[in-house]
Amino acid sequence: MASTAAYRAVGTLYNALMTALVLGLVSRRGSDTAREYIFRHFRRQHLEKFLPGLQKLGIAGEKDAPACALYHYHSNALGGVKTGYLSESDTKAWVRYPPPRWMWKGTAIAAVPHEVSAAFLHGWHGHNGVSLKNPGLGFVCTGMTVDGKPGLEGYYCDYGRPLKEEERVRFAYDEEMPRIDWKTQPRLETANWPEERRLRTFRSYAMGYVQTMLPVLQDLLGAKDAQTEMGRVARLVGLQFHEETARDLDLPTDVETGDLESARLFARWLAAILAAEGEEVVTEEKDGAVTLRMEGWKLARELQLADPLAGFDAWNELWLGAAGAHDRFLKVETSRSYGDEGWQAAWRIAPR
Repeated sequence: MASTAAYRAVGTLYNALMTALVLGLVSRRGSDTAREYIFRHFRRQHLEKFLPGLQKLGIAGEKDAPACALYHYHSNALGGVKTGYLSESDTKAWVRYPPPRWMWKGTAIAAVPHEVSAAFLHGWHGHNGVSLKNPGLGFVCTGMTVDGKPGLEGYYCDYGRPLKEEERVRFAYDEEMPRIDWKTQPRLETANWPEERRLRTFRSYAMGYVQTMLPVLQDLLGAKDAQTEMGRVARLVGLQFHEETARDLDLPTDVETGDLESARLFARWLAAILAAEGEEVVTEEKDGAVTLRMEGWKLARELQLADPLAGFDAWNELWLGAAGAHDRFLKVETSRSYGDEGWQAAWRIAPR
């Protein structure tokens, strides 16, 4: 069984990858492209997760406005995201994401334009009424953290009349969510889960972002450009976050020895991360190198990618970046294949 530190590391790396990708799109391709990516990303997640999620959370029988707010409250809490909830009536219910924002971690939030953050609401919140076959259900945003407000917040409102598409999400910064009592917020039995189970859920929550990222980015930019953009930021995330995740796993970083023992240590880190994702990995040592083999690629097993190999290569930059942070005098060679029998991949780690 993977360690709690490994589950936390997966969540940390993929949380950072999502943030880095959006910032990379903003800086290199402009806010219009980043906005479209966020819209498509969250619309896809909405269509895959919203209605089944209502059933799983046991709130499908609630009135539409409270059910929607409760869905965001509970589903985000499961992923380790702090969220607040308040129902005023059967037709009006609030949800609030207080700072710090999970997706715009740290100072990254300073580079996120209003329209990019708003695309999240248009992609998901504004489509809830459509999915519920309630044309009168919309979302009113009363603040976003990227605009300097103390959290992203707003309420679902059942207007009792059909809404035009542009009315499904509107902004009303002159309104404010009423005060809530954190001690009396709704609770699922998950609140009593042990740390290991909560971290597994946090890991899965973050993995879901990458599972959406791969196909959406290829559809938006084309496979080649998607590989360029995702691969660039994935390598940077590996470089930046190896130290944090390695120390949490009680492993060294910035080793600088370029020897076989260093290769063994990096293989331990990579094996721990991949195993925590649910991948099947084995490690062997031969001819002065350590080889880590992965049977299948569970992260992408259910995905329909325009170019699966390009998607893998972009994702793999995360591990190549981490290898550079671990020991810049190591050489990592990746081999991968995809065919009728599925995925086969291997990383050969050796002194340069």
